[in-house]
Amino acid sequence: MIEKFLRDEQDPKAVEKVYSRLVDLLTTGEEIIYIAVQKKPIVNLFPDCIAITNKRILFFTPANLGLSIKFVDFVWKDIVDVYTKEEIIGAVFSAKTTIGTEMGVDYLPKVQARKLYQYAQERKEAEREARRLRELEEKRAESGALNIDQAAHAQFQSPAVQQPVAVPTPAPAPIVPEEPKKDELTEKLKRLKTLFESGLISQEEYNHKKLELLSDF
Repeated sequence: MIEKFLRDEQDPKAVEKVYSRLVDLLTTGEEIIYIAVQKKPIVNLFPDCIAITNKRILFFTPANLGLSIKFVDFVWKDIVDVYTKEEIIGAVFSAKTTIGTEMGVDYLPKVQARKLYQYAQERKEAEREARRLRELEEKRAESGALNIDQAAHAQFQSPAVQQPVAVPTPAPAPIVPEEPKKDELTEKLKRLKTLFESGLISQEEYNHKKLELLSDF
């Protein structure tokens, strides 16, 4: 079962230990994509490991002389960015979250660090696309509800059957106050800010959407 995680000269014992722990942590529909193992230039009996799944990234650290393993995990929507830095011996891979937490592992074989970076970028892009689709669906739902309300209002306001008598000139339509628009704009800005603070959209996306809302009103 672990052979596919040994293609880049990972330590089989370390991978087996992490894998046995990882399979117990997987949620419904979650799959392991890659496992990287630290390789220090000196004897390293209990190396740190990083595992990437389609839902999150996990950092494993052996404890109690290798008898147990501690882990820290982050779901992809909470990952702001990932970094890799190649050094004379090995490479460093780290990830930064929306709340400023940063985790990393050094002395990774360079090929493994590159694979981690590649797979992490792919997962971040997939999460970004999923978030974009969710936002589009929310906008369509809001637009559909608005159209239904407008249609119902128009039907309710439809004129009665005209009688064969002179119809007086209708009074000018009342001016719609600006307050509802302001309330609608305020609510949309609040929802946009909530998406940004939750890490669902970037600073650039937040600024762009905010300008769009302000220009519409």
